[in-house]
Amino acid sequence: MANDVTIKPYPGPSGGWGSVKSVAKHTLNAGRLFTGNLALLKQNKPDGFSCVSCSWAKPDKPLAFEYCENGAKATAWETTRKRIHQRFFEAHTTTQLLGWSDHDLEARGRLLHPMRLDRVRDRWVRVTWADAFREIGTELRNLPPKQTVFYASGRASLEASYMWGLFARLYGHNNLPDSSNMCHESTSVALPEAIGAPVGTVTLDDFKKTGCILAFGQNVGTNAPRMLHPLQAASRRGVPIITFNPLRERGWERFTNPQAPVEMLSFAETRISSAYHQVKAGGDIAAIMGLCKTLIEGDDAASGRPWLDHAFIAEHTHGFEAFAAACRAAKWPDLEARSGLIRTALEQAAKTYAAAPSAMAIYGMGLTQHRTGVENVRMVMNLLLLRGNVGKPGAGVLPVRGHSNVQGQRTVGITEKPELIPLERLAEQYGFEPPREKGMNTVEACEGIIGGTVRAFLGLGGNFIRAVPETAAMEEAWPRMRLTVQVATKLNRSHLINGEVAFLLPCLGRIEVDEQASGPQAVTCEDTMAKIHGSRGVIAPAGANLLSEPAIIAGLAKAALELNPLVPWDEWVADYGRVRDAIETTYPDVFRDYNSRVFAGGFHRPLPARQRQWKTDTGSANFHVPLSLREDLATDLERADVLQLITIRSNDQFNTTIYGYEDRFRGVSGTRMVVFMNRHDAAGRSLADGDTVDMTTAVDDGLTRCVKGFRVVIYDIPTGCCAAYFPECNPLIPLWHHAERSKVPAAKSIPVLLHRADPP
Repeated sequence: MANDVTIKPYPGPSGGWGSVKSVAKHTLNAGRLFTGNLALLKQNKPDGFSCVSCSWAKPDKPLAFEYCENGAKATAWETTRKRIHQRFFEAHTTTQLLGWSDHDLEARGRLLHPMRLDRVRDRWVRVTWADAFREIGTELRNLPPKQTVFYASGRASLEASYMWGLFARLYGHNNLPDSSNMCHESTSVALPEAIGAPVGTVTLDDFKKTGCILAFGQNVGTNAPRMLHPLQAASRRGVPIITFNPLRERGWERFTNPQAPVEMLSFAETRISSAYHQVKAGGDIAAIMGLCKTLIEGDDAASGRPWLDHAFIAEHTHGFEAFAAACRAAKWPDLEARSGLIRTALEQAAKTYAAAPSAMAIYGMGLTQHRTGVENVRMVMNLLLLRGNVGKPGAGVLPVRGHSNVQGQRTVGITEKPELIPLERLAEQYGFEPPREKGMNTVEACEGIIGGTVRAFLGLGGNFIRAVPETAAMEEAWPRMRLTVQVATKLNRSHLINGEVAFLLPCLGRIEVDEQASGPQAVTCEDTMAKIHGSRGVIAPAGANLLSEPAIIAGLAKAALELNPLVPWDEWVADYGRVRDAIETTYPDVFRDYNSRVFAGGFHRPLPARQRQWKTDTGSANFHVPLSLREDLATDLERADVLQLITIRSNDQFNTTIYGYEDRFRGVSGTRMVVFMNRHDAAGRSLADGDTVDMTTAVDDGLTRCVKGFRVVIYDIPTGCCAAYFPECNPLIPLWHHAERSKVPAAKSIPVLLHRADPP
């Protein structure tokens, strides 16, 4: 960790010279100042590679520099010239490395050789690929399949994901948790019920045609910075952009385009949000209900132009009357108290929305990671349906996914839900009986690991232990598993806590040239707007002994499974086009002419909701009446000493990957152990800026959860709320504190108590 800690407000915009300096620093640290910038010219281009960071869409006509600050950091981080040689593991036990920070572990560089854990010496030791596959296969053959978990990180390609899911089902289970379980599973549950589609309906073209943009619980400047380009264009056209978010995030306030020389030289800034509403953590249902109430009652009283799209509601929706009655019955004092917003602010936002000919709603994990995450998303859909803002130009819903291919993994079978998979087609295609039982999602896998019913964990990328809730219990239980296998490019904390038998398998990254028997290979990914793109590596591999993810999956499958001549593992590895042919056979409606279309500009998945065709139980788009204005825990929320903790990411971070200790937009440098507090909440606890506090979870379930050593930072955040970084705060999240039905960890509203830290 950096030694010099400074907390100082940042006056600049998102983008601008701050972004340029940050990119230069990270490419220099990676030893890629020249070659890294050459690689960036191919990032998100038709003849290049898809960003390994966020899944924001690639435009048909890309910019000269079609990458953002965080995308450039991700590329520099992955293509670093730093390497971890065997002498490093000879010098460090895994126990010693547990004391290293997340940043320092990954900053050591790329892994080069497959390794087995030597438990006696407490060290990773080099092993051949053949021995690794054989020994892992032997372990898997000796374990009950349903006691194993195959986790998939959101960075795996469509080809690797398809092979991984098929491997699991051939082995005998649907235990396929993935990154979506931790972020947007609430979307995957809510949207099919509302509109019959599991993903958003907005395309990039809709930004050019929209008349209004509503944003909920999403930090564009850190989590999807390339979205700032269409947002800037919309703002300049006079499109109202109304933001609901607890913290004032710089990306939603103002932006200087680093690719516009005149803007950079003149320090010009574009205002992004025309109105910014700092809703309380857990106040989204109440805020959106206030918007809907205004629309419905305004329409009731209208003598001229209606506020609602009555023709759309009559022809395309179900459940309107019940929802309208609930909105009329809602009391403004309750809505104000729960949302933290005043009535006039919500009414003005609703009037602006009502005046727009079309509107889109953007949201992120600020909505999905709540106990009521599914209901939060349903409320967004209620708001859109009132004015027919689905299935027309410039309108729709846009859940902003994080990981670069987490949405695509679901499309090709990474799911624990067998009803989402064409099992009969798989059975015919590969001559086996697929498992029909529901598998484990992330929370259920954690429950199984803690409870001792999960005996093996295979991870296709990611940093699972660091990403999930209930950190202390998970780290204690993890070594009791028989087998743990991690496929990775770099070292992280999940590689230091291992089962009885453990392997670490290093793979090629997406940015690297993947040479197989038929020549250099390309892979494919799905972006957040449900468009499938090709991706070709451009950098030489970090080491000669690395295998691609498809090659590793094939090696594991061949070692663990009986020979099946209908599953051509070796042919798939030799030519990924053969994998795409197999995907097309399994999913013909989605992947028609897959190989020819994906490398000719890509193609959108067919989404009937875009044409106002509703694949729901009612055959219509469905309104939903929320069960309550309350979100998250019903207990302890009213205690005056309890704050609702929002976990956040810094500007120098992507998920569990920590690039550095700079959170430029929030003015924090040199540390991640800070808690952002409202001035009045701090004063009420006799705390001042710079004080040190410990944080405990304010629930009574027999466990004590505590993280120590946060520095208080007075910040513009609603009263009753505080914010601190993920994943440092994951130990505070009870495993049972998750969204109803989707089981997404409720990381955006955790009841906590702050205690002044004891002096050292």
